[in-house]
Amino acid sequence: MIQKKLLKYTVIYTEEPEEGFTVTVPSLPGCVTYGKNLKEAEKMAKEAIKLYLDSLKAHKEDIPAGDRSFIGSVDLEFPYAHA
Repeated sequence: MIQKKLLKYTVIYTEEPEEGFTVTVPSLPGCVTYGKNLKEAEKMAKEAIKLYLDSLKAHKEDIPAGDRSFIGSVDLEFPYAHA
């Protein structure tokens, strides 16, 4: 019986000016995909992560256990005064 483990990865969705979303996975360098809408982008992200992890496994490399990072934002008034 194969033991399953839940892995959680932060993904970043970047809206593209022409249409759709580019998705990157910060903890998996080079893991990037695209979807025409958010639903497709999420589906493509899951597929890209699975393929990435399969490649690591095939090359006997460590599988990252997922991450506990998150994306935040800061507000900044511009132009700003120099101190």
